[in-house]
Amino acid sequence: MARLRAGVLFGGCSEEHPVSVKSAREVARSLDLATYEPFYVGITRSGDWRLCDGPDGDWEKGGRPVVLSPDRSVGGLLVLDRGRYETIALDVVLPVLHGKLGEDGAIQGLLELSGIPYVGCGIQSSALCMDKSLAYLVAGSAGVATPRFRTVTADETVDPDRITCPVFVKPARSGSSFGVSKVSRVEELPDAVETARRYDAKVLIEEAVVGSEVGCAVLGTERDLIVGQVDRIALSHGFFRIHQEERPETGSDNSVAVVPADIPQEARSLVQEKAKAVYRALGCRGLARVDMFLREDGEVVLNEVNTFPGLTSYSRYPRMMAAAGLPLAEVIDRLVSLALTGKPR
Repeated sequence: MARLRAGVLFGGCSEEHPVSVKSAREVARSLDLATYEPFYVGITRSGDWRLCDGPDGDWEKGGRPVVLSPDRSVGGLLVLDRGRYETIALDVVLPVLHGKLGEDGAIQGLLELSGIPYVGCGIQSSALCMDKSLAYLVAGSAGVATPRFRTVTADETVDPDRITCPVFVKPARSGSSFGVSKVSRVEELPDAVETARRYDAKVLIEEAVVGSEVGCAVLGTERDLIVGQVDRIALSHGFFRIHQEERPETGSDNSVAVVPADIPQEARSLVQEKAKAVYRALGCRGLARVDMFLREDGEVVLNEVNTFPGLTSYSRYPRMMAAAGLPLAEVIDRLVSLALTGKPR
């Protein structure tokens, strides 16, 4: 049988560019080359697309200029070679991109125009999940608890007398913990808002939920969902700031992900059920990691949804799935099958 021609997009213009490259390296290691013929497209920080041999090495300076054609009759890539274009047809695309222009519906829109099946959430759910305030509204309407919050627009001044600390101040539409501050005193609020505005004009101020930080990996669509083992972030101090360390592969300076989470089985099952409810309410498909808080009274509160979570060696999503018996290679196979047929294999 002919191998599936799989486009693997990585890099990108967001602050999560380095994480995307590391995720793509794990994907490259996990792809079964008897099943897939990969075509790697690295996107530089400035937005140049390069057809390259893979995410290792100095790919940003090498490779050939390439674009994804929005013309459905092409069904793939246009490669510029000595002043002429050649085409590479693709069967499926894995958009291994995180943050803005990767998880917010932008690349998904281009892939929809191209007519090429792709792994992960569609335009609507990607955009919805990327904006935490909108995700909270939809999840809340589905009966899932969310933090109390308010949004601050680009030209709005925050009245500190209306804020009860502690709160978290964060970009409404950004990935990981970039631009996030914990504010314990109202005097810290202006600086925290300005920090968040470096990443997004829309800022979220939300209550600091007291509870354990837990997460759940979800795979599939609609009623046919698979969940990984629940994890718990054990903090020694501060708050969870994954991807902010210089070498996250060697561990965090203040946190450890415990998988399976060291919480009662009843609580684990509740977290999984709430994760599935959030996933369905937000219209997710393919994969997502749903991050939540588990209060002491047993209530589960939504934190955020990552529609293309990190797949690095230290990332939470693949570790949760592996703990449930699904290594990354099998996760990829299931995601591709879902993209091609609408059903997980």
